[in-house]
Amino acid sequence: MPTTAVIFDFFGTLTPSTPAHVWDDHAARSAAPLGIPTRTWRTALDTSFPERATGALGDLAATFRTLALRSGAEPDDEALEAACSARLAAQRELFGLRDDAVPTLTALRARGLRVGVLSDCTAELAQTWAQLPLAELVDARVLSCEEGRRKPDPELFRLIARHLDAVPQDCLYVGDGGGHELTGASGCGMRAFMLRATDWTGNDAHAREDDWPGPYLSTLTDVLTLVEPSPAATDPL
Repeated sequence: MPTTAVIFDFFGTLTPSTPAHVWDDHAARSAAPLGIPTRTWRTALDTSFPERATGALGDLAATFRTLALRSGAEPDDEALEAACSARLAAQRELFGLRDDAVPTLTALRARGLRVGVLSDCTAELAQTWAQLPLAELVDARVLSCEEGRRKPDPELFRLIARHLDAVPQDCLYVGDGGGHELTGASGCGMRAFMLRATDWTGNDAHAREDDWPGPYLSTLTDVLTLVEPSPAATDPL
């Protein structure tokens, strides 16, 4: 069956990989206003990712208050606001796209294909989404923090397909492998491809399936070799 929609993971796929030292730096920025040691705060962020990625701890302020208490601190409102501002600024640095992301998504849409994003993410991406240039190039998004589910939950893959007016068998999925997403996508009937860009080995990702036995791509641009223009995009008027 022809591909009618292409679904991308966000972090490490549409965006460059994030190595561990960047996460450490970002943790330090939001730990400082709270008076919490960076390593303690980084551990709190890491261990709480399953909760944060499903929205279980509430918005960013509520999340940080809970994590601060778990870390032995009781920040006042001013310290909490400063920590949240530092976190948002740091996260926005991670929202920048790969150089070939916009050209690839633009070309896919020009071929009549629908484009989706399915991301395991925390509240910061949902809060910032409408401000991202990417938003105008994406026909549908599914964010784990809004759905209360994480990859590889099959309902997330079925949901993004429905939002794109497609069945999973008509969808191509591209991701770096975090959260066992490729197994999840292929298990639902999608054609799944791992993006193994030049920075892939340095990416510090949650539960990445490094032993993925399926096909992979070296660049986002390679996606264009996998799809053909839809009839609607090529038929003469």
